[in-house]
Amino acid sequence: MAQEEEAEDGEVIVVIGDGLADTPAEPAYSSLELDRELVVTTPSGRIEDALGAVAGFQQFRRSDSRSSNPSAQGVTLRALGGNATSRALVTLDGVPMQDPFFGYVPFAALVPEQVGSIRVTRGGGSGPFGAGALAGTIALQSAGIDALGPVTASALVNDRGETEISGGAAVRLGEGFVVASGRWDRGQGFYTTPEADRVPATARAAFDSIAGQIRAVTPLSETLELQARLLAFDDRRTFRFDGADSSASGQDASIRVIARGDWQVDALAYIQARNFTNIVVSSTRFVPVLDQSNTPTTGLGGKLELRPPVGDAHTLRFGLDYRRANGELQEQPYSAFTGQLRSRRRAGGATSDFGIFLEDDWTLGKLVLTGGVRADRTTITGGFYREEDPSGLVTTDNVFADQKDWTVTWRGGALYRAGDTLAFRAAAYSGLRLPTLNELYRPFVVFPVVTEANAELQVEKLKGFEAGLDWTPVEGVAFSLTAFDNRLENAIANVTLTPVLRQRQNLPAIDAQGVELGARISRGKVSFDGTLAYTDATVDGTGASLALDGKRPPQTPRWAAAATVSWKPWDGGLVSLTLRHVGKQFESDQETDVLPAATTLGAYAQVPLFDGIALVLRGENLFDETIVTRNAGGSIDLGVPRTLWGGVRYGF
Repeated sequence: MAQEEEAEDGEVIVVIGDGLADTPAEPAYSSLELDRELVVTTPSGRIEDALGAVAGFQQFRRSDSRSSNPSAQGVTLRALGGNATSRALVTLDGVPMQDPFFGYVPFAALVPEQVGSIRVTRGGGSGPFGAGALAGTIALQSAGIDALGPVTASALVNDRGETEISGGAAVRLGEGFVVASGRWDRGQGFYTTPEADRVPATARAAFDSIAGQIRAVTPLSETLELQARLLAFDDRRTFRFDGADSSASGQDASIRVIARGDWQVDALAYIQARNFTNIVVSSTRFVPVLDQSNTPTTGLGGKLELRPPVGDAHTLRFGLDYRRANGELQEQPYSAFTGQLRSRRRAGGATSDFGIFLEDDWTLGKLVLTGGVRADRTTITGGFYREEDPSGLVTTDNVFADQKDWTVTWRGGALYRAGDTLAFRAAAYSGLRLPTLNELYRPFVVFPVVTEANAELQVEKLKGFEAGLDWTPVEGVAFSLTAFDNRLENAIANVTLTPVLRQRQNLPAIDAQGVELGARISRGKVSFDGTLAYTDATVDGTGASLALDGKRPPQTPRWAAAATVSWKPWDGGLVSLTLRHVGKQFESDQETDVLPAATTLGAYAQVPLFDGIALVLRGENLFDETIVTRNAGGSIDLGVPRTLWGGVRYGF
């Protein structure tokens, strides 16, 4: 949202707070925008629930961001197969948000009330920060002062006594503005363990998370704008057993300069300090067996994008970007029988990506052509794994070889507007993703299965193409159809070696072909928003992976669908129902343990009371569907049961 102020000399200064405008060819790629209303009116009040409106969006597990281990919150699109690392790039105000060590998305830091809009682009990315966008890009934009209003606040409680409190204030300072906002969620949680499997040590999935953001936007001239953001979060959870506690915390700072003159410029720099801790409790003796006590990690980077004036027919963009992650894991395993310290371990290293990109959109009447190329210099350096016995004697001291390489990726597309109501589009693309420090150097145990790291992992590379159409037969009615074919080479997966041993390995490839449908209808006070995705994904296995050939990748459903029907009976009032379906998935690469299909119904209602205050009612999983989020040889975890929320909101 723009804010206009008239300067003393009569010039009008426009303060926007966003990045540069979309290019003419942006619709050539399969994209969907989620507006602020959809984001802040989800049945659960969580950002991953809002993203669930995009069929094909999935987390590594079906758990929400209150009841899962934070390190399992990787996200992907287009059923490209999952481990806990993200294959879709998530950004907030242009800044990549994935954890620099693990690659998961810190959903506790992405508070819906702070978000103005979300643009989801499916398919391999290019341009700035294109590395990592194998499955697509999820771009969140912070809400500006006009969207938030001077003061916002909400407080809700659910039928388990859990609470959700958020608030914000927006102040105009001269020709700019400052927005400060925060949220605190806490509660005892629900039992993720089925009732028949519970033991005295079984614990609820308790959670306690807090996040805050301060964002300032100010004009430097009539065409130059400065944006700065500080974000901090602390997220604590308990998983499955008493004492199995985890934490994820972070502090981010970024500064961005946007120029909207003849020469358009987007210059961004950021730094992130993140940490993660986790205590693993034995599932047989119910005592701590591993203390992942510290994972200090630093992420930093930036980009410079330039758009020179090259005439009305062309939109040219070029520039460079850089990302670096540096961190290490510090952990101590303990004997399940004696409780004595067994060893001390440290593992870590650094990865970096320096990219140069060039892209041009060429408008020829009803036809828009686009093409771009990137060159990425990727490095994996300083890798080590060190283990000492309790007396301090070094028993393992591995130093791994550095990896350095250049990779060229590209994308191109065409958009043809056949008329005012119909547009055809086609695109082809490639992309890359560096393995994370977690995948390279950190082994882990989910008793009794050990998963080994692999310091020799190679960069993932994707090639794909798609074609589709967008049809708007009348105002307020829009349909979309996209067919795609993607091939992910060197796909990193947890490969089963024995019943109790896995290792992260590069698979030869994962092939994914599918169809995505979308519909948006708005007729008076009633609206409908729905998406449907079908994906046929298989592993292309050869050599050591031959046994996996033709199998479906883990955590990958064939069908996914989402639909929301909303009714606005009066000014400021809203009632909506949201139906979600996720098809059957397999837990691991062996296709032995099934996660059954799950269909859930959620609801949201907002009733204005007085002076900007509204009553809010929400319902999650209203039919109390059994959602299996993990099935390891019959050891099962469950997702959120039926949950009812009630409270008040002000200023939304």
